[in-house]
Amino acid sequence: MINEKYFKGFKHQIIDTGEVLIHTWVAGHGKEAVLLLHGHPESHLMWHKVAPELAKDYTVVVPDLRGYGESSKPHGKADHSSYSKRAMSDDQVFVMKELGFERFHIVGHDRGGRVCHRMMTDHSDKVKSAVILDIIPTIDVYERTDQMIATKYWHWFFYIQAEPFPENFLGSQPEYFIRSNILKKTIPGSLAEDTFPEDIVQEYIRYYSDPATVHAIAEDYRASVTVDWELDMQDRNKKLEVPLMCIWGSDGNICKIWDVVDIWSRLAVDVKGYGVPGCGHFVPEEKPEVTVEKIREHIERNK
Repeated sequence: MINEKYFKGFKHQIIDTGEVLIHTWVAGHGKEAVLLLHGHPESHLMWHKVAPELAKDYTVVVPDLRGYGESSKPHGKADHSSYSKRAMSDDQVFVMKELGFERFHIVGHDRGGRVCHRMMTDHSDKVKSAVILDIIPTIDVYERTDQMIATKYWHWFFYIQAEPFPENFLGSQPEYFIRSNILKKTIPGSLAEDTFPEDIVQEYIRYYSDPATVHAIAEDYRASVTVDWELDMQDRNKKLEVPLMCIWGSDGNICKIWDVVDIWSRLAVDVKGYGVPGCGHFVPEEKPEVTVEKIREHIERNK
């Protein structure tokens, strides 16, 4: 019912990759296809204001990443490779191929942006353009960590602890965790009633109430400091050829700590950036009109 409310006209499809089932929603028209990848601890529902607008001009594919939402949540392997960004990226390339798209545009927020980073590296021939929302590369976050970063990004260091320590604590009060996560990453007093609709928040709470989801998210972060780290270090000196647009909330943490465009420009040859005024971390929910505008501009430049 919730998808019928927020994603009218979108067709629900379940894609079997041979390893996991990826739930996805598809709508729109035209040869230009755009893949929207959500962040932590959300699901495809975070695109509820963006996807319908983009579907007026493009074919829009909105999946749940493995481990999140309705998609499969396999127990993590000992080396955490089940939730490597390579595995998560390969899932989505498979989804797009099954839907008939050999080349497409990608947009990723938060953890979805990290999947986009790996996709740009491993599958540059598939990606026409990329928009990454409110992140810098994973290695840079860890390498540049000081007391302020460790405080603001505390969950990065909690999730990576050995199973089942973070699962037991972070999964103990799902509603508190979800609501506090939203409040900590948005501008105090700025939330309108429709920014995070209560029925969508309830879905995030429902997902996070499943121990398999909390474990999968922990594995997502554990992979970042193990298998992902190794892969990223191997590719550290490779320049990304995919045209990249970086967008961030001008009142969020990221631009107060780092020069976003400068950091990404060390990895990519074509980087543009935009800080969204009056916005925190959740750019697609807080400022959907600007998000749609910038995504459209980037797609049109890189058809």
